[in-house]
Order: sequence, then structure tokens, then C-alpha cells
Amino acid sequence: MDSFFASIEAREHPEFRGKPIIVGADPKGGSGRGVVSTASYEARKFGIRSGMPISRAFSLCPEGVYLPPTFPLYTKVSHEVMEILRTYSDHFHQVSIDEAFLDISRTGSYSAAEGLARRIKGEILEREHLTCSVGIGPSRIVAKIASDFMKPDGLTVVEPDRVLAFLAPLPVGKIPGIGKKTGGELARMGIQTIGDLSGYDVQLLKSRFGRWGLHMHELAQGRDVHDIREDGVSRSISRETTFEEDTDDPATLIRALEDMTADLHRTLTGENLFFRTLTLKIRYTGFITKTWSRTIPHETNTLQTLQDLTRGLLASVPGRGTVRLIGIRLSNLQEMGAAQRSIDEYLSGGAYSNTGDE
Repeated sequence: MDSFFASIEAREHPEFRGKPIIVGADPKGGSGRGVVSTASYEARKFGIRSGMPISRAFSLCPEGVYLPPTFPLYTKVSHEVMEILRTYSDHFHQVSIDEAFLDISRTGSYSAAEGLARRIKGEILEREHLTCSVGIGPSRIVAKIASDFMKPDGLTVVEPDRVLAFLAPLPVGKIPGIGKKTGGELARMGIQTIGDLSGYDVQLLKSRFGRWGLHMHELAQGRDVHDIREDGVSRSISRETTFEEDTDDPATLIRALEDMTADLHRTLTGENLFFRTLTLKIRYTGFITKTWSRTIPHETNTLQTLQDLTRGLLASVPGRGTVRLIGIRLSNLQEMGAAQRSIDEYLSGGAYSNTGDE
């Protein structure tokens, strides 16, 4: 989906259409804390990106429309979009709130697949009044990169004989899972483009990056080995709160966590999701970030379990310092009735999914 959260807000508020929309924390005239959740394409022209400090966004575009996220609405729209997609393929895999893979090889040709993609785009636009971008390729990695190639409202088809030529000139950062740190290490090795990575000595990559080096080399050649399955859900959902002022008040932390657990519980029940792992995240003054996790034997989605796990983790935190940000992430998710699947470890960090809202 294209700038999913911001596009939904523009749909719900016609007066904001065509304006730079920034969904995230309250900028408070440039002194606000927190980050940008997503930005419309009009806002991106000012250099605003997801994850950017909201104060920086405000300095770049003070005239923008700043809105708090409306997660229940986004979840509802996501469900409706995914239900549309499921009707077009028996092999469907949702990887985030706004992104999914479909196996459409049954169409028999790339021209037929392109026609199907246009019908999908048309139905989503007609029913949800939102645009999406589609990539078609012989593998998940090629389709993923192609879907980002012509945003917004794009459709990019990469047939097998064009894969290497399509990928070669693109920067290595276009491969999901290669972030700033890995990209910097690759640059120091003289690897700037996907073509550079594809042609690099695989043994040198393995010695430098281990198993991930082998995977990167395969992905750079447009190959992956993962089937598209009805896993049904994203691998994690999370909520975070950045405090206006750093705090060490236990009551303030507990209230923030209670609000987040209630919000997460609404998402779980609304999407029929169950979790096994809860992670508590705390960012202290000085941007020192720590996480603590607990995994339970069986999936659950009860509010009481959410609260008990969260309070238990908070109570186990060693020492106390002033807190800038606190958050909760739920993982090992399962949709009721869906078959459990193991995921290769290099995908555990979301190798096929970006921030979830591009």
C-alpha cells in the first residue's frame, strides 16, 4: 500500500488531500518528542521519512498536517485490503499491516499476471479508495524490489530474463534486510550496487557476514527459496510511547504500558491473533536502549496475560534510570486456525518487510 496511514487519513479527511500529511507524535511546534510513523508523498518531497524525529520533520515542513495515528482504523482497513487480495490467489502471505505476497503463477504468463495485477489495483481503489504498488517477478525478492520501483500507484513487471539487468544498477540498500550498518560495511568492501554484490566472491562475503553473506549473494541474483504460504500474519506488532520529559516515575511507566497493552489487545482480538513472546523495550536518557523478552508455552491473546507479562518484565528490570521511551512488541504471532510455520533465521528481522508503511 502507498503511504498507508497517511493515505487513509487523506481519505477520511478530504480537506487534507494534496497537503503534506505526517502521522506520528505531536510536534508541539518543533519541541515535541517521538517520531514520524509515516508521511504522505507530498511530505516526502520535504525530506520527511518514517522513523525521523518529529521535531526534525517539523523543522523541514512546519506547514504540514500533523496527525496522531489511528491504529484501530488502520487495522480495519488492512483487514479489508487483505480480504480482497486473498480472493485472487490460494497462496497468500501477509508480511505486514500493508504488504503481502501472492503466488499468481497459475495465470500462466507474465502478461496475464500483469492483467491480474491491474484488476487487483482497480478493486482496491474502487472499494477502499486507496492506491497500491505492485511488483511481479519470478521470486519474492524480485517482486518485493519491483513493488518499490514505481511508487506511488506503480506496477512493475520483471520477467526472468530481465532479473539481473533490473537489479544490477540498484543500490544494495534496496535489498530488504540490508540497512545502514550492513550497507556501510559493504561500501567499505567496494560494493555499492546489487550488481556489485552479485558479482562479489561469495566466500569473502561468507567470511565477513557468515550465513547472511550467502543469503545476500543469493538475493542479489534474484533468488530466494521461500514459498508463499498462508502464514496469515505479520511476525510482530508493537507500540511505543516517547515521554515529553524523561521520567523515573513508576506510576507514569505503568500507565503508559497499560495504555499500550489495551491497544495491542484490541488489535489481537480484532485480527484474531495470538502471541507467545512479549518484549519490553526501554530507551533511557542518553539513547541507551535495552530490551527484555518472555516467551510462554502456548499462544494467547488475553488482556490479563498481556498485563501480567508486561508488569513482570518491568519488575525484573535491573536498576532504575530516567526513561525517554517505553514500548512493547508481541511476536511469535499465530492466527487462529492457521498452520504454524518456521521462518528461516535471516527472515526473523523482517527481511521481506520494511517499516510496514511505505
